Amino acid sequence: MGLDKTFPKSPYSILHPSVRWFPGEDVADPQSLMPPLVPKVREAVYKWREDGYPNVSDVTRALLNHWFVNGHESGFQYYFAQRESVESIIYLYEVEKIRHPSELLRFDSSGVLVESMFDEQWVRLVAKQATGTGKTKVLSLLIVWAYFHKLYVEDSELSQNFLLLAPNTIVLDRLKTDIEGLRVFRTDPALPPNNYEGKMWGSDFNPKVHIQDNIGSISKTGNIFLTNIQRFSNRTKSADKNLSIDYFLQL
Repeated sequence: MGLDKTFPKSPYSILHPSVRWFPGEDVADPQSLMPPLVPKVREAVYKWREDGYPNVSDVTRALLNHWFVNGHESGFQYYFAQRESVESIIYLYEVEKIRHPSELLRFDSSGVLVESMFDEQWVRLVAKQATGTGKTKVLSLLIVWAYFHKLYVEDSELSQNFLLLAPNTIVLDRLKTDIEGLRVFRTDPALPPNNYEGKMWGSDFNPKVHIQDNIGSISKTGNIFLTNIQRFSNRTKSADKNLSIDYFLQL
């Protein structure tokens, strides 16, 4: 399996949508190997990035520039794969204003997707990343974006409450290390410094962390619930409304 000769060696390099990893050099139609929505989303996000993130709130643009454009004293830098995942979610939600799964059909490059395939009434925007590429960091940035969008943007439909589901207890323990005490948000440059673009980011980010069944009092300044999928499935079957999925959806 080979790499395109123009593929950059640095994981921080911005990739053009046409420069991607493929299994070998003799693939007649590389785009056909991708999920149906990926090529057009990548192209749109690439242009949006090049244009300086137009058509988003000032809060969103400030966060994107802090994370990916402005340098950090520590020298820390997010990988391009992490950056593109975050940008894609934000682009689809805030620029394209995707609110229903069927609205994603405008990005179908396969011609095989139809509206009847989208039977859910709420949108899911999925970022697929390989093991070890930093999904937790992507998750942390999206939490920060949603949190401050809700806090600072008038009539925001986003939330300051988050439910994180791990696929098993091993991943749960890893997430616990990062989420407990808001560690990943404080050690990475996820939070801009206070007074950056006139906002008190560090002081205003105060979600309360609840892990597994240790759900304490609910904070009015936001909450992060962390559990694994097996435990969550059991909760949704519980007769106790406070432990059901409705409990989380009503926050």
